[in-house]
Amino acid sequence: MLMPMLADLSGNFHVGAAALGAAVGVGLIGAYASEAVGRNPGAATKILVQAILSTAFAEGIVFFAIYLVK
Repeated sequence: MLMPMLADLSGNFHVGAAALGAAVGVGLIGAYASEAVGRNPGAATKILVQAILSTAFAEGIVFFAIYLVK
């Protein structure tokens, strides 16, 4: 009875950790992209492209973690 419950908990722990890591990563990307645009408004387009790509890669980690659950 205890082992299946522990398996479920440990199996879902990595999904929560991946989601937390992605959320922190996306927040940092947004913060530093805003700071970079504030310092150099002329490079806003290049910074935006890099921020969107970085955000997509950070969120992609969550999808891999969810895929590994089942």
